[in-house]
Amino acid sequence: MNQERVFKVLLGPHVTEKAAMAAERNQYVFKVADDATKPEIKVAVQELFGKKVDSVQVLNIKGKTKRSANGLGQRKGYRKAYVTLAAGETLEDFSGAE
Repeated sequence: MNQERVFKVLLGPHVTEKAAMAAERNQYVFKVADDATKPEIKVAVQELFGKKVDSVQVLNIKGKTKRSANGLGQRKGYRKAYVTLAAGETLEDFSGAE
C-alpha cells in the first residue's frame, strides 16, 4: 500500500469513554474511510505506529434522523474500526488523543 493511501485510511482516533475502556483491553478505536477494508486498516496501523496488529473489527455507524422546522433530516454516518494489538504492544500516543 502506498504512503498516500495509508494516511487516507485512518481518519483519526475515536475518543469516547467506551474507547478508553477498550484501550485497557489492548483495543484502540479509529474513525476510518468509508471504503477502507480490514487488511488496509491493519497495514495502515502497522506502518504508522510500528506495532503488530492482531485483529481488526469494523462497524458502520448510521447517522441519526433529526427533526427540524424544514422536516426530517439525516446526519452523516461514519465507519469505525476496533484494532486489537498483539500481546505486549501498546499505543502510548493514543492515550493523550483528546
